Amino acid sequence: MPKRQQKSTKTPQSSPVGWSMIVTAFFLILFSLFLPGTPTNKSQPYSEFINLIESDRVERVTIGSSQIEYVLKSDSATEQPEQIFITAIVKQDTELPKLLRQHQVEFSATPDNSSDGVWGFIKFMLFFFIFLNLAGLFFNRGQQGGTGASPFSIGRSNARIYSEGTMDVTFDDVAGIDEAKAELYEIVDFLQHQAKYSLLGAKIPKGVLLVGPPGTGKTLLAKAIAGEAQVPFFSISGSEFIEMFVGVGASRVRDLFDRAKKQAPAIVFIDELDALGKSRAAAGAFMGGNDEREQTLNQLLAEMDGFEPNLGVILLAATNRPEVLDPALLRPGRFDRRIVVDRPDRSGRLAILEVHARNVRLAENVDLDKLAARTPGFAGADLANLINEAALLAARNNRSAVVMEDFNEATERILTGLEKKSRVLNEIEKKTVAHHEVGHAIVGSLMPGTDKIEKISIVPRGVGALGYTLQLPEEDRFLMIEDEIRGRISTLLGGRSAEELIFGKVSTGASDDIQKATDLAERYVTLYGMSQRLGPIAFDKVQQQFLEGITNPRRQVSPEIAEEIDREVQAVIEGAHQVALGILRNNRELLTELAQALLDREILEGDQLRSQLQQARITEAAERWLQSGSLTHNSLPTLNLAGNGKLAKD
Repeated sequence: MPKRQQKSTKTPQSSPVGWSMIVTAFFLILFSLFLPGTPTNKSQPYSEFINLIESDRVERVTIGSSQIEYVLKSDSATEQPEQIFITAIVKQDTELPKLLRQHQVEFSATPDNSSDGVWGFIKFMLFFFIFLNLAGLFFNRGQQGGTGASPFSIGRSNARIYSEGTMDVTFDDVAGIDEAKAELYEIVDFLQHQAKYSLLGAKIPKGVLLVGPPGTGKTLLAKAIAGEAQVPFFSISGSEFIEMFVGVGASRVRDLFDRAKKQAPAIVFIDELDALGKSRAAAGAFMGGNDEREQTLNQLLAEMDGFEPNLGVILLAATNRPEVLDPALLRPGRFDRRIVVDRPDRSGRLAILEVHARNVRLAENVDLDKLAARTPGFAGADLANLINEAALLAARNNRSAVVMEDFNEATERILTGLEKKSRVLNEIEKKTVAHHEVGHAIVGSLMPGTDKIEKISIVPRGVGALGYTLQLPEEDRFLMIEDEIRGRISTLLGGRSAEELIFGKVSTGASDDIQKATDLAERYVTLYGMSQRLGPIAFDKVQQQFLEGITNPRRQVSPEIAEEIDREVQAVIEGAHQVALGILRNNRELLTELAQALLDREILEGDQLRSQLQQARITEAAERWLQSGSLTHNSLPTLNLAGNGKLAKD
């Protein structure tokens, strides 16, 4: 049976001519209310006017085309205000000017221009009417051409349309996310070869949601689909639907899908979907059906899978906050497929670097594979920025090609910030920073699972960093073992421990290290469940999947459990502190030697640094603590966890 064609309901658009007529009529009424009218003066008979002239009581006279205005002489005793009287003119009386001259009355005549005000008003309104019509036609033409928004069509969507050949990004320009690219290529293949899928009874997903951290290439994938698909591609941001007036966003959603249905098959891409599709349950009790965002979301749900079937339109959306989206939006039938666009692995980073290095002149010593190994955790946008920073550095140094040193410097600029050689430290500060950074390096070189020490510097960088220890990994890691977490906490506290050991007092330079160590120890206890006393219980709620730097809220716990959590966190941090002190005390000569070399040269790096760090020796107590997580009475001061959590020496 032939398929029954769906009748698309088109929202009637208001004509700009109609709007201009309404506005013109409004101004006509408004101006008519405020037009200056004829003043209401006292009217007198003509005979009375003549008598007043003959009795010398008239001061001045104004003779018009149809009436005469005259003013009586004022009485100085009463000081009454001046009064104007009018009388009808008698054209047969030709003796009036002679009579006025005889009695020395000042008189004048006015021209006949009674119709000028009316005609001037009509001319102004005609010009205003023509101007509104021309402006309306101009804006309406711009809206139809997709070049701008019309004030007469506020409910129309501002989606940009891309046809075949208008987008120069293809799947060849996307690298490092092969799984996501393969899933999206299936959609392009379905649009180009529908018979292959229809023969098996397969249906293309109505909606595809791209989720992942910022900078991983979600929007780039959408651009590649626009470049590959031979169908109209509508692109719009989720924030463009929401306006101050309730109902405008829903109207724009209807208009967007109406336009897409007329050109079906078509693809609609909504970027930053979380601006539009946040969960309605999180809005609170005071946000009901009159909320603009909620009405817009309801209209989107109805268009995707409502009573009227949505044929031939595939919705593609991207977000880095899938946890806040409404459950009705994520169900099958609306977004049937969720594609995770994650940070690339080593091979993916190499492919991304090769794509972005196509138009960059590289020297022979540039090893992109080594660069990919040294940049774990970098997203596609970070790698593109790395290539560009290296090219800018090479141009600044007047090189003919980008060398490996430029990439190393660009990596440090991204990780630690810009060098600030203008920030001069005094001798005490230099010694403190040098011992602090060497303490990080010695402890970090002995801890399990830590990254390789590449560089130590006391040249200030970034915001507040007076020195830094650069550790670059040799491979990708997706899990951390508990002894590696404890070792990382000890490494963070190595700088403060070195200051305490050498100078007998500490500085404010360890504040950032302490903050990171505390956060990691809290996750060790409350999120990873690695505390031997509390056991595998999660006390934190994981809410943010892809956005970093946001503290997870803690579950409701009793005061006793909260106190126990604090005690366990303190035990982990104090144990790491004592282990770092023990290692540095055992390698004090190496600490002093490296710190003096760092003071003389400001930077230590390369094989010479690594050969010197190989002389460091770990203590038996530190090895036992890394394995068990607790200190023993045979070595370092133990923790009295039964009391107030403070150290108790045996």
